[in-house]
Order: sequence, then C-alpha cells, then structure tokens
Amino acid sequence: MGGPREAAARAQELRATLEDANYRYYVLDAPAISDAEYDRLFRELQALETEHPRLATPDSPTARVGAAPLEAFGSVRHRVPMLSLNNAFADEEVEAFDRRTREALGAEAVEYACEPKFDGLAVSLVYAQGRLAVGATRGDGHEGEDVSANLRTVRSIPLRLRAQRAPRRLEVRGEVILFRRDFERLNEHQRSRGEKVFVNPRNAAAGSLRQLDPAVTAGRPLRFFAYGIGEAEGFALPATQSELLDLLGELGLPVCAERRTTRGAPGLLAYYRALEARRPALPYEIDGVVYKVNRLAEQERLGFVARAPRFALAHKFAAEEATTELVAIDVQVGRTGAITPVARLKPVFVGGVTVTNATLHNEDELHRKDIRVGDTVVVRRAGDVIPEVVRAVPGSRKAGAPAFRLPAACPVCGSAVVRLPDESVARCSGGLYCPAQRKQALLHFASRRALDVEGLGEKLVDQLVDAALVQTPADLYALDVGRLAALERMGERSARNLAAALERSKRTTLQRFVYALGIRNVGEATARDLARHFGALDALIDADESALQEVPDVGPTVAMSIRRFFAEQHNRDVIAALRRRGVSWEEGAPRRAAPAGPLAGKTFVLTGTLPTLSRADATAMITGLGGKVAGAVSKKTDYVVAGADAGSKLARAEALGIALLDEDGLRKLLKG
Repeated sequence: MGGPREAAARAQELRATLEDANYRYYVLDAPAISDAEYDRLFRELQALETEHPRLATPDSPTARVGAAPLEAFGSVRHRVPMLSLNNAFADEEVEAFDRRTREALGAEAVEYACEPKFDGLAVSLVYAQGRLAVGATRGDGHEGEDVSANLRTVRSIPLRLRAQRAPRRLEVRGEVILFRRDFERLNEHQRSRGEKVFVNPRNAAAGSLRQLDPAVTAGRPLRFFAYGIGEAEGFALPATQSELLDLLGELGLPVCAERRTTRGAPGLLAYYRALEARRPALPYEIDGVVYKVNRLAEQERLGFVARAPRFALAHKFAAEEATTELVAIDVQVGRTGAITPVARLKPVFVGGVTVTNATLHNEDELHRKDIRVGDTVVVRRAGDVIPEVVRAVPGSRKAGAPAFRLPAACPVCGSAVVRLPDESVARCSGGLYCPAQRKQALLHFASRRALDVEGLGEKLVDQLVDAALVQTPADLYALDVGRLAALERMGERSARNLAAALERSKRTTLQRFVYALGIRNVGEATARDLARHFGALDALIDADESALQEVPDVGPTVAMSIRRFFAEQHNRDVIAALRRRGVSWEEGAPRRAAPAGPLAGKTFVLTGTLPTLSRADATAMITGLGGKVAGAVSKKTDYVVAGADAGSKLARAEALGIALLDEDGLRKLLKG
C-alpha cells in the first residue's frame, strides 16, 4: 500500500469519496456510486487504517461501527429543553392558532413554515467544531439517553459537517425513522431468523436506536431528517425557519423535501390536505404536519407556554378506519390478571397494516358500544398503532345475536374471575397459580420489599418459566445449583449466589410474605397492618370481609380483594407448598390496640413528588407520631399529601372531599 505519505493521502481521498457518497445518497437522493463500489472503497479504507492506526480519525466512515456494547445508557441534559408541540385535530383549532398568532404579533397575516410530522424518534445531535460529539434521545424533554455510539452508525447523519468554517457548537434536532421499504426488509430478515417482527416503523426505529450493542443498530437501516436546532455558538442564524433548514442541508444534514412556506390559516389547511392526499405514496410514515411561524425573530417574540412553544402547532391526521366482520370475541389474560375482551376480525387493511385482532377494552365499553359477534364493525388504528373496534355498522346484525358476557372462570387456569367495586376491569383471582400471570407474580414475589431474592431479575425469570422449571413461587425453592448453572449465561458462581439468596429468603416476616403474595390492592402499608392485626397467616386466611374491615384503612373493596384471593384454592395450595419448602416467619398475638401519638387514628396517603422530602422520610415522620400511611385513597383517609405530578389519588381525594396538604402543610401539622 506504499509508504506512510502515500497511505495518508489515499486514506484522505477515500474518506472524502465515501463522505460525498453518503451525502449524495442520503441528502441529495442522487447516488453517485453503486453499493458494491462503496463497500469496496470502505474495505480499502479499513485496511489502510488497520495497517496505519495513526490514520484513523473520529469522523472517519469506519468509525461508525466498532464501539463496545454498553451495560446501560448514560444521561444527557439538554441545554435547551426539547419541548413537545400542542396538537390540533380540527380545522377550527388551526384557525384559532393562526388567529392567536396574528393577535400576538399585531399582524394582518403571518408566514408559516410547514413540514411533515415524522412518526419516529426525536433525537439531538451536538456538533463541536463541526464534529459529531454527542447524540441523545429526547427523553422527558430535559434529559435524554446518551445514544452517541448508535447514532454514529446511522449513515445519513454526518460525522463532520460540510462547512468551510464550522460552528463552535451546534445542536441539531431531528427524527430517526425507517423508510417503509426498509421496514419491510427488516421484518423479512427477522422472520427468516425466527425472531420477533416489529409492529410498525416507529417501534422498529425506537427499538433499534436503543440497543446497548451498536453493532445491532448498525445492522438496521435507520435514517435521519433534521427539522431544527436547539442552540448555536459561532453560527450565524438566518432570518427564517425555511432558510435555516436550507442551511442545515448545505451543512450535510438531510432535510425533508416536502416542506413549504405559506400564509394564514387557508394556506396551512391547503398544505395539510395536499400532504394527507399524498401520504400513502410517501416513502416514510407521517402522522400529521407541523406548522411553525417562519420568521425566527417572531418565534422568539411569541415564546413558550407551559411545555410547548406558542409559535408551532402539530396538526394530526385522523386515525384511519375500515369496516370488516367481527368473527368472534375472545378474552386475554394479562400479566396482572386483567381479563380483556379481544375482537377476532376478518382480515382488513387499515393504517398500513393488515388487522385481524382489535381491543374491545373492557366489558362495560363493549356493552356501551353494543358490539356482538357477526356484526360489521368499524376498525380504527388508535394513534395509528393499536387497533380498536369503534362501533358496529347499523343494520348489520344477525337476528338473535347474543350479547357478550365475560367468563366466570379464567380461560387460562380456571380460577374465578372477579370484578371489584369501582373497577372497570375484571381479573383472574389465581394470582400465584395462573400461567398468564406467572412471570409477574414471580418478579413481585422476589422483589426487594417482598422476599428479596437478590439476583432473580426479569431475564432469569423468563428463562426459568420458558424452560418449565418454575410454575409458582414455591418451585423456586426446589431449584438447585446444578439446574441453575445449566441456564444460559448463568455459570457456577452465579448459580451458587442465587441458591444462597433463595435460602436466605426463606426466613422472612409475615408482613413481607403477605405483600409478596401480590394480592390486588394490598401494598406494603396494608400488608403491615394485616400482619399486625391478625398476628398469624392462618387467622388472616380465615378472616371474613367483616373481620378484614376492622383493620385500619381496609374498606369493602380491599376486604373483598383479600377474601377472593384466599378463597381461591389454587392460591392456598401454593402457600402450603411454600411453607413445606421452608418459607417461614415469626407469628405472634394480634396487635389491635390503637397506636399512641398525636396522629393516632389518622390515615395519610402520599402522592406525587414533594420538594424536599422523600416518600420514605415523609412516611417515617408520620408513623413516628402515631399516624398511618396507606397506599390507596378511601373514605377512611384523613389527609392526602400531594406533591408535583400528583395523579389519580389526588383526583379521588378531591372527589371524596378529603383534606389536602402540600409539604409545608404537612410540616405544620406534624409540629402541632
């Protein structure tokens, strides 16, 4: 290959040729060389850099693959938050957006930049001195995952910007997607290897980018389109959004050719309808269009509200619908025992896929829509992902078609199906026994606050269940080192550690054991109260609903849940097997006296995130003064302590008229 000088010159020439080929293929959509020629030049460059390691550079095309697999992704803080957009679904919402924008700017008409809304994964690319330094997912908008090694494998992302004078720092934002034809080829490849196929291009793109091994990502035909920037240092911004995208294209970043500029609401709606009509012919999936005020100075004037910019709007396409015949209604049993009715349909093509099954949500929803076997039904891909039955077509019903009723027994294990008051979902009551709930039950049983079996994680549970070694939690204690060591990626040392952890877990407490059973509505606090109140497991098992409601904060719903669990013989059999295999705890006399302290008899529920107190600290402060912290809001709850992002518990407390406290209010109450 000649001397060092000749090798350096040839390497530089090869890098320039390969970079130009990538640019022409992915940005200009005008390939300059064949795939075979590209591969030949790439291998030549690899050979040169192997023979002369000093020639390798961070932005060489060969640097796209080669990073070692990660154990976990690091985090990246976005200097400028990656906020989401407000959505519109109707023309009136678009017209209102235009009206608000005009009024805020004091303008008769506003110019907008319009572009497709890609159905992929939003990412951030940080270029330092023109070289790709960091790549991250959007995450929660403020912090994402560091997927730099994976993004380097995406051929359409330049490792170095095409600029005479590179900006000191430029954060480019865009979407990682899969083209439709590449998605089909990927699924064909998955099928040929007997591996799981992807549901849609978006899921495939997201799953591919979040692989811990960059080599896996490199084997997926991901693409990237830039749609904006987050921050820029040493970079002169143009006056408009449309000019900014033109400039990003000149820097070597792919930008979508379907973008347009227009004026006013009529122009926005015309663009929307034109692109919607062309949607099936586009090479990639889109789920709407995005409107942005074109002038960047006007964007800055408009600013942001809450978690979205005032200057932009996402106009979503309506979910695609089709009609077909409802052939049958089956039920599925979920990991937590939820019984869900599922429609079996004559195959119908909707939203880009052939649909044969669709959710019916729950029994109440099914009856509200009055859907029966034999009906012609309208099917929609909700969010263009999950198929659902929307309604029956009037006049299509066959005479005498019966209304659907959920089975009284679980179709998987035969245990009783129970629907608790105030719940819309019915559930299988055989939580410790039901095969459909097996993996979830085992993970909960072994979790840190339950039996605390160190080393028994999700992947190992999958192996144990799939190999038919474990059917119930009791089977865990029949495992020996030999069986464990024979599992894939286990080994003798790990097997001995797990066997020791299982042996240690046999000695536990009644509170932990009750919590480990996974009884619906029985969290740690309720398990503790049940253990204190009854003192012994058999007393708890034999208690009727009236006796159970004597326990603080156990109302009719929780009492029914506990009673139905222990009434199921399958669950009793597993508990008996656990005892036979050595799982034990100390039992004592019932402790039913009211706790002492200024908060004695008061029940608190914590929800959301408090400014300075952790949930554990707040719980300790309350219980230290004789109060009780429960996991669910009921009529017996005295106070709900609500922090940021409080959810359904806060709503239920407001509906029941329960006193609400923030952190300051809690501290004042605790001080008396």
